[in-house]
Amino acid sequence: MKSFTRIVFVAGFLSTLLMGQWTIDPQIEAKIDELLAKMTFAEKVGQMTQLSGINERYEEMIRKGEIGSLLNVVGAKETNRIQKIAVTESRLGIPLIFGLDVIHGYRTIFPIPLASSASWDTALIRKTSVIAAKEAGSEGIRWSFAPMVDIARDPRWGRIAEGAGEDPFLGSAISRAQVLGFQGKNLSDPLTLMACAKHYVAYGAAEGGRDYNTADMSERTLREIYLPPFEAAVRAGAGSVMSAFNEISGIPASANKFTLRDILKGEWNFNGLVVSDWNSIAEVIQHGIAADKLDAAVKSLIAGVDMDMQGSCYIPALEPLVTNGTLSIDLINDAARRILRLKFMLGLFEHPYVDEELHKEIILNSEHIQTALELARESIVLLKNEKNILPLDRKKIKRIALIGPLADDQQSLLGCWQCMGRKEDVVSIHDGLKNRLGGDVVIDYAKGCEINSDNKGGFKKALQAARQADVVIMAVGEHAYMSGEGHSRSNLDLPGVQPELVTAVAESGKPVILVLINGRPLTLADVEPQVAAIVESWQLGIQHGNAVADVLLGNYNPSGKLTASFPYTVGQIPVYYNHKNTGRPPAGGVESLNSKYIDCPPAPLYPFGFGLSYNTYKYSNLKLSSNPLPIDGELLVSVQVQNTGKRDGVEVVQLYLRDLVASVTRPVKELKGFQRIALKAGETKTVEFKLTHEHFSFIGMDNKRIVEPGEIQVTVKDLQDSFWIK
Repeated sequence: MKSFTRIVFVAGFLSTLLMGQWTIDPQIEAKIDELLAKMTFAEKVGQMTQLSGINERYEEMIRKGEIGSLLNVVGAKETNRIQKIAVTESRLGIPLIFGLDVIHGYRTIFPIPLASSASWDTALIRKTSVIAAKEAGSEGIRWSFAPMVDIARDPRWGRIAEGAGEDPFLGSAISRAQVLGFQGKNLSDPLTLMACAKHYVAYGAAEGGRDYNTADMSERTLREIYLPPFEAAVRAGAGSVMSAFNEISGIPASANKFTLRDILKGEWNFNGLVVSDWNSIAEVIQHGIAADKLDAAVKSLIAGVDMDMQGSCYIPALEPLVTNGTLSIDLINDAARRILRLKFMLGLFEHPYVDEELHKEIILNSEHIQTALELARESIVLLKNEKNILPLDRKKIKRIALIGPLADDQQSLLGCWQCMGRKEDVVSIHDGLKNRLGGDVVIDYAKGCEINSDNKGGFKKALQAARQADVVIMAVGEHAYMSGEGHSRSNLDLPGVQPELVTAVAESGKPVILVLINGRPLTLADVEPQVAAIVESWQLGIQHGNAVADVLLGNYNPSGKLTASFPYTVGQIPVYYNHKNTGRPPAGGVESLNSKYIDCPPAPLYPFGFGLSYNTYKYSNLKLSSNPLPIDGELLVSVQVQNTGKRDGVEVVQLYLRDLVASVTRPVKELKGFQRIALKAGETKTVEFKLTHEHFSFIGMDNKRIVEPGEIQVTVKDLQDSFWIK
C-alpha cells in the first residue's frame, strides 16, 4: 500500500532510516544474536513484560531478568537506582527502558493536542516535542507513549482531546512532526524519547463516543481515514506502536493479526516494537475471544504484540505451548529481538544512566516557557466577533467584569494529561489579564458558579460585577478531567448551570465575551446568540492566561483554525467535513425528501478549518500549472492571498480536492494541502502547492490504493477550478 500523503523523512539513529523505516544494522543484529543465544525462555518473556511503578517484588523480578521495561517511574536518581539493579545485578545486565505518558509536555505543559492542532503549525508542534523529550530525558525517561494519532469524528469521546481532530491528512502531518520531534536526529541522544504511535487502530471510532467501545467499519474506511496517521508515524521512523483497547469489526486490536502483522509489520515493514495498551492483552478475555491469560497471550503474540503493558500475560508458563507446537519460538525470539534492537538504538547498553544534575538547567527554562506561550497563542480560535468587539480598546475600557468558574482556575488549564506539570506553574486568565493590563483597568472577578453544579448562589455577585463593567469576559467550560481517557459525555452543552449564568449575565445588557476552556468541541447553539464574541481557548497549559490576554487585547492576532467540527447538537454526531454526498444531498432533490434534519441544519455550527482573525484576507488568481494532468505527473496550484486588514496577521491557507466521478464514492472535499503564511497589513503573497498522484489516490474497490482518470475539483477558500487526470 502506498503512503496516503507525500512524506519527507530525516535520517538518523544508530540504524539508518530508509524512507522513514530502519534498515537493519548488521552490527546491532549480531549483538542481539549473541544475547538471544544466552537467554533463557523466562528472560526472553521478561524482556516482553512491562510493569508500572516499582516495589520490592519488581526489583527482585528485575534481578531475575523478568522485566524489560517500567512505566510511571520518574526522576534521575530513581531511574538510575533501578537501572543499576538491571545492569549490575541481573545475569545478563540488560538495561530497562523507562516510559511515561509525555503527551503534551513533561513539566513545561503545552496546549492539549487538539488545541495545538488548531495552530496548523507542524514546525512549532515538532519543537514542543523536542522540548518535552529534553525535559523527560533529563530525568531518565526514554520512551513517550505519544503521539496519539487517532482520528476522532465524535466529540463525545473524551480522548478527542489527545489527538489532532477529524482529518487524516492534517493528522498525518502532525503525527510525523511529533515523531521527528521526540526522536530527534539520533535516538541514542539521552535527551530524546522513543515515540509510540497510539492507539492502533480505529480507537477514535468508538460507537457512541463511549471510551473503549466497539469500532465497526469497512476496510476501505479503515485504510482511508484511520490508518494514514499511523503509517505517517512509521514512515517518520517511530520506534514503537501501541495496540488499542477496542475491537475492530469483531477482532480486538491487541489480537488483530490483520492490522498488526499483515499491515503494520507486513505491508509497512515496521521494524520497531508493538506494545499493548494497559492490560489490553488480558482484556481480550472480556472481549470474548480468549478463555484465560495464556489463551490471550497466544492470540496476541500471533497477532504481533511484542510487549505486554501491565497485563502479566507473557510469562514462562508459555514455554510448554512452544514445546507442544501451539506457539512458535520464532514469535518469542522476534518479539525479544525487536525490544533489544530498540534498547541498542537508544544507546542504553553503552550509557544506561542519566546525569542527575542535568534536569536543573533544562526543566521549565525560559526558552521552554516562551515556546509554550507561542503555541498557546497560535492554538486559540476566534469563533465569533460581533461588531469587531475584539480586540478590546484599552482606551475605552476602564472596568472589566471577569466571571466564570474557570476565570481564576489553574489546574484545569493543564488538561487531562498533566504529566509532571504543577498548577503553580500555570498563569490563570485572571493573572494573564492583570499581567497585560497592569493597573490601568479595574478587573472585578466573580466566580459565579462551579463548573459542574446546580448551585446558583454566586449569580448575584456576578451580576453586580457585570452591571458595573464596560465589558464582561466569561471563562466557562470543562475542568481538566471532563475529557480524556474514560471521560466520554453524552451531553456537550456547557456543564452545570453555566449556560444559565451566561444568560443571566447577557441580560445585563453589557457586551459579553465568552472564553471557552474545554477539551473537546461543545454544543453552543443556545449560548452563541447571547454573546458578542467567542474565543475558543481549549486547555493551553502553563501560559494559558497570558495567551488569552494577548488575543483579547490585540497583542496577538488570532490565527487558529478548528480541526474538529462543533455540532449544533449531539443529535448531529458524527458530523465532519469530509463526508459523502448521498444520492439526495441536503441542497438538492425534493425539499422534504433529502438528507437533512427537520429540526436542525445538517452542517455543524462551526466546521473544520474555521477560524476568524482581526483581519480579512482576500483570495484571488487561482492557477493550475497543467490541464489535463498525466496520471504520473505533478500539478502546481497557486493562489494569491492579500491581507486586507490594518493589522499584521497569519492566515492558514487550505487546499481541498474532490474527485467528481470515481469507481467508489468520494467525499465532498478532502484536505490535501495547507500553509501558514504571515502577511503584513496590505501585503499580498502567492502561495504554491505541489500535488502528486498520491494526493489524487484513494482506496479502490479491491482495497488497494489507486489513481483513476477523471475530473478533480480544486478549492482554495472560495475559489474553485478543476482539472482532468488523463
